Amino acid sequence: MDRSRRQGTNGARPATAPPASSRLTVRKHKNRRRPGSAWSRLPKPAEIADACGRALRRSLPAVAVVVALCAVGSGFWGGYRWLTSSPRFAITAIAIEGAHRIDVDQLRAELPVRIGDNVFADLPAIARVVRSNPWIAAAQVHRILPHTIKIELREHVAAAVVMLGEPYLAEPSGRLFKRVELDVDTDGLPIITGIDRATYTADRAAGERTVRDAIAAAAGWRTGARPTVREVHVDAHGAVTLHTHDQAIAIQLGALGDGLGARMRRFDAAWAGLSETERARARAVHLDVRPDHVTVAFAQN
Repeated sequence: MDRSRRQGTNGARPATAPPASSRLTVRKHKNRRRPGSAWSRLPKPAEIADACGRALRRSLPAVAVVVALCAVGSGFWGGYRWLTSSPRFAITAIAIEGAHRIDVDQLRAELPVRIGDNVFADLPAIARVVRSNPWIAAAQVHRILPHTIKIELREHVAAAVVMLGEPYLAEPSGRLFKRVELDVDTDGLPIITGIDRATYTADRAAGERTVRDAIAAAAGWRTGARPTVREVHVDAHGAVTLHTHDQAIAIQLGALGDGLGARMRRFDAAWAGLSETERARARAVHLDVRPDHVTVAFAQN
């Protein structure tokens, strides 16, 4: 059988039939350009005016607040400038109360204000200058309108001179507050010796406690009719020895703390039993050996 005929009878496409359509389809793009000119697309003046009006109405409260704040701030600034520059508030007096050891005129000269300055000066700055003086324990600065600056002081109270390589003044609490020269600002204060500087620095609380106990021992000694003591020596074990001022008698009292008063009373009994000649020859009194004995060492003839 002829194959060409069979193929035609089975539905095959004739050679002249058109090809199937392609999957790629090209669509016609629409013209996106708007008709008319660019000027025609701008907002109308009426629309612009309406939008500006709405924005202004919404911003009116905020504008009012800003204007009010500016007015208040300007008022405060103007008032401040007037207060701090008006001659009506010029300082005519700088009053200093509570000064006993410091030179008041020298302290006034060190202040950052002078007579004639404005009374609304920087009070904290004045207080810092005052407190920098080593004699001042506390200070309060007040403004008394319209013309006065008042300074209230509390000075340190010197109870002893402590030798820590260099001499320092100490309060009754044992706190050191000022370095001094001997025989300057000491007024016959007892001199505490024997305390190691490194030990004091390593444990300042313990060091202050030792100084406080030594000051208490010197104060307790002065309550009786006893030889005047100039030096209080504290050894590494906390035992105290008093050295009198005139005859350089070493009075060994023993450990600081409880029992010191009883040992001082034993000294009183032993000292009362000595004659004037024996007192003049005495060089050492030992009260730390036995609680019921007092040993007196005399100078050799």
